[in-house]
Amino acid sequence: MQFGLSLPHFRQVASAEAIRRVAQRAERLGYDGIWVSDHIVMPTSAEGRFGSVFYEPLTVLGFAAACTSRIRLGTTVIILPYRNPVVTAKALATLDVLSGGRVTAGVGVGWTEDEFVALGIPFRERGAISDEYIAAFKTLWTQATPSFHGHYVRFDHVAFEPKPVQKPHIPVWIGGNSKRAIRRAVALGDGWHPTRPLPEEVKAGVAYAQEVCRQRGRDPSSLTIGVREPLKFYDGVEASIRRRPLLGSTQKIIDDLGQYRDAGVDYCLLDTFYSAPELGRETVDSMLGTIEHFAADVMPKFQ
Repeated sequence: MQFGLSLPHFRQVASAEAIRRVAQRAERLGYDGIWVSDHIVMPTSAEGRFGSVFYEPLTVLGFAAACTSRIRLGTTVIILPYRNPVVTAKALATLDVLSGGRVTAGVGVGWTEDEFVALGIPFRERGAISDEYIAAFKTLWTQATPSFHGHYVRFDHVAFEPKPVQKPHIPVWIGGNSKRAIRRAVALGDGWHPTRPLPEEVKAGVAYAQEVCRQRGRDPSSLTIGVREPLKFYDGVEASIRRRPLLGSTQKIIDDLGQYRDAGVDYCLLDTFYSAPELGRETVDSMLGTIEHFAADVMPKFQ
């Protein structure tokens, strides 16, 4: 099993120095990836959850790429309808070249309707838009002189360089927990990337993905299963309280990860400052302590 970390580019921990420290520490400790999330504007209804400061994700990854040399760089996830697809494909391809082929493009259709309204994007068409944008990405990344004729994006015989280092293209992980997201992952993606699923939910999702793969003639082993989960260590009395997975004692977290591995998970992306109420007061120093602890006492059990 591989492990990644969310970079501190939003909420109470967000700063350039925090991003640099976590990125470099993650690389030194042997983590497999560092990841960024996506909001352009923050509706007041979501401010309590995400905070008011949210650095733009692709810009953050460019900064993180320059701070590191080996660790992979991922999006968890960029919301496809928020950006012009040709511009997004260009940014991701450029990042892949400048980083030496380290990018994973986690993508999603989005869920915050207020944000779609603020950006002038039709919320109810977000699934169709996203499917077309993924197809446009791959056309731009793989064709010598790309052309594409869709409902939402069109271009004819354009020059598009640089192409990504990774061939045939940058890996695309499809975010989302629903069956529709799983079908999209099988049809268009290289990975399925659900957020905070329980092990039994992963097991059911993997079984469904395998069924869809068989229907489409795809090898199920070609689809990476990468989950995103909160992580926090508790000692003493708190460790005995039954919490959601990956919140608790070191042994509980090892046992929980074993359940995810047995359910079919290949990759676990860890949130150490977000996605559970217990993480609401984390600092950069406490995050780094968690990262060190996990690398020393948990990661070796799964490598």
